[in-house]
Order: sequence, then C-alpha cells, then structure tokens
Amino acid sequence: MDLLRRLLLVLSISIGVLYTEGGPALADGRMTREYDLKAIFLFQFAHFVNWPASTFPDSAAPITIGVLGNDPFGAGLDEVVAGETVGSRRLVVRRFRTIDQVDTCQVLFICSSEATRFEYIHSKLSGRSVLTVGETKDFASRYGIVGFDVQRNRLRLRINVAAADSAKLTISSKLLRQAELVPKG
Repeated sequence: MDLLRRLLLVLSISIGVLYTEGGPALADGRMTREYDLKAIFLFQFAHFVNWPASTFPDSAAPITIGVLGNDPFGAGLDEVVAGETVGSRRLVVRRFRTIDQVDTCQVLFICSSEATRFEYIHSKLSGRSVLTVGETKDFASRYGIVGFDVQRNRLRLRINVAAADSAKLTISSKLLRQAELVPKG
C-alpha cells in the first residue's frame, strides 16, 4: 500500500473517531484532530503537485504553505512541516490576514472565515500558480482546486482538475485517484 493510500486510511479512521467522540472541538481549546489531519494533507500536497519553475524566484526558494484568514491550525501546521523538504526545497508556513498580503505562496489554505470574500480572492489569484485549498461546501467546484469534505465521518478530497490546469499546476495521478474529481462551476 503506497504512502498516500495509507495516509487516507488513517485520516478516514481518525475523522470517524473524532466525530464519534463528541465533535470537532477539543474541550481545552487545543487544535482539533480534524485540523491536525488537514495540516498533514497540506504537507502531503507539496509532494504530489508540480509547479512551473517560474513560480519560484530561484532554485533555493522554499515551498510556502499559506493560511488565509482566521487560522484554525494553531502551531500544528508549523509542527508538521518543521524541518521538512520536498526535493531540495524546504517547506515554510506563512499566515495572511488578507489576500492582498499573499505574495509568494504555492499552497494556500483559504479558511472558512473568508467565505464572503471567495469571489474577490479567486479574482486576485487568477493567473497565479497557487494550489488553493478550502473546506467550505462546493469550494472545489466554485472557487478553488482542492476541497476538504467531511462526509459520514470521513475526510474526502474533491479536486477540480480544470482549475489546476488553469493555474498551470500538475497534480500527480496518485493523488487524483484518491479524490473525487469535480467540474468547475
């Protein structure tokens, strides 16, 4: 069983445990298991997506995972990518309050707090090679490339290949086989 398939199995089981044990929020306010799992996925996406060379200012530039809006990850996302690399590129995490702050970013998680601004965000990212990831209903079919969807206690991926093509991104068939492919619009 390859790495991605094992990761999806673990995530499915973990999401099931998460929702059968009383819901997504932990009593002491720590980051939920759901966002721990989503952080792992954001890290893994960097391994299964290829960006055009022009996306990076030079060969030593890092792959940036950005979080736009009210960050649900806390320090968990930073912990997942700490010291990690993809090829020769190290991974870094940056947080953005507004889309206008997003300069260099290859993977951008757009928080649900930004739902009323999705159209504007989408227009600001048009023509840029950014893997957009969200968790709101119909995110992948309307605004972005990858949508997280929790159905029947399982975390599912929804991927819009046409949107990825428009962003000049190549998504590995290994990842595509694990996701539901959705049409744009």
